[in-house]
Amino acid sequence: MNDSRNRDDETPSWLVSYAALWRSVPGSLAYLIGGFALSMVAISVLSSVFFSGVGMVILVVGVPIIVGSLLAARGFGMADRTLMRLTGLPEIAEPTWPTAAPEASTVSKLVSPMKSGHYWSYLLHQMLIAPILATITFSVAITWAATTLGGLTFWLWAWTFTSKASTVGDWIARGLGVTGGARILEAVIYLILGVVSGVTLPWVLRGLSHVHHGVASAMLGRWPSDDLAVEVRQESAARVAALQAEDSAMRRLERDLHDGPQQRLVRLQMDLAAVERRVAAGNHEEAIAITQEAQTQAKAALEELRALSRGVAPPLLQDRGLTAALMQLGQDSPLTVTTTLDPAIDEVVPADTARALYFVVAELLTNAAKHSGGRSVELTGNLRYDEPQRLRMTVTDDGHGGATLLDGHGLVGLRERLAGLRGQLTVESPEGGPTRVEVTVPLRTVPLP
Repeated sequence: MNDSRNRDDETPSWLVSYAALWRSVPGSLAYLIGGFALSMVAISVLSSVFFSGVGMVILVVGVPIIVGSLLAARGFGMADRTLMRLTGLPEIAEPTWPTAAPEASTVSKLVSPMKSGHYWSYLLHQMLIAPILATITFSVAITWAATTLGGLTFWLWAWTFTSKASTVGDWIARGLGVTGGARILEAVIYLILGVVSGVTLPWVLRGLSHVHHGVASAMLGRWPSDDLAVEVRQESAARVAALQAEDSAMRRLERDLHDGPQQRLVRLQMDLAAVERRVAAGNHEEAIAITQEAQTQAKAALEELRALSRGVAPPLLQDRGLTAALMQLGQDSPLTVTTTLDPAIDEVVPADTARALYFVVAELLTNAAKHSGGRSVELTGNLRYDEPQRLRMTVTDDGHGGATLLDGHGLVGLRERLAGLRGQLTVESPEGGPTRVEVTVPLRTVPLP
């Protein structure tokens, strides 16, 4: 077995590449033949429909006919891209197709394809470029394949000729002054042609397929503007999500302040007024009792304010950075928190991202303390240096599990807050635990134009 492996390792790289080219021959040949047939159908259909629409555009009815030709061109283009998979070349990415807004009028929805450059590019490709290119490549491919097959097999069937007409072998034989063996000479010549064309056939078919693939990539694939448009839409959606999350957080903070500390402070004010009246009346024992109750209310209000302050960026976050603030969160947690953070986080994380991550981690630690039933939490944060650069943080507790993303619950709110940063939140919490929440936030985004 070792000898066999060594022999395989000694196979020349050019021979391996050449064998791979031969494996692609059937697919390339099938595409060149099938693509030619498809382009002939496409030019027949699209030309008749499109130019009929152009001729009747003055009657208005020509507009939907033109739109129909654009939609048909998209269908033919998609079929062309699908057929091109036979060649084994990289798949051409789907472009971003325009979609009319749901509230748009019927006319706007109808003519939306006419406003897209991709539709017109598909029409131009399928109605003009592809037929010309397919005709040329089909002719070359068939000629090359026929020469290979005919040349290599000529000696099998050439002897069946009974024609008295001069052949290529006869002409060459006369030129060489040979009186016999013309048919043998002709068979040798065709065999040489068959060998040469057979050896070069994989390169020829591969080259023709690359020509089609290059043209299709430019005209039928994604454009840089598609990616930019996606980035813009994602940025817009992220900003909307951030505004909604911020509004939701402010409303919740307002509600918590009203229902908690504000009520207790009102009660404290009333108790202090009662103490003042009791002291003025000389009833010191009742005053002392009310004062003790007021202390209880003040302590409770302070605890509630401390809990609510976790939703407000602490001075430590602004002064010393995210890592210090997160480590302080771990120390303040009633659970045992093991913190492992990349020291480079503070150098690359923007201030708004750091503030949002602080709130998210604080809420996750609070949820673990309240609901997990566990005793320890592991908090990790590390940078991913792929493109775009990302920060990944995980909070893992040893509780009983069962955490889910349900509408109206805290984890969904955290996910919405992260959506404002184009980040993601995933939860793994099987029954019996542990619960692992992963937060991933990109640190580099494409600026809006």
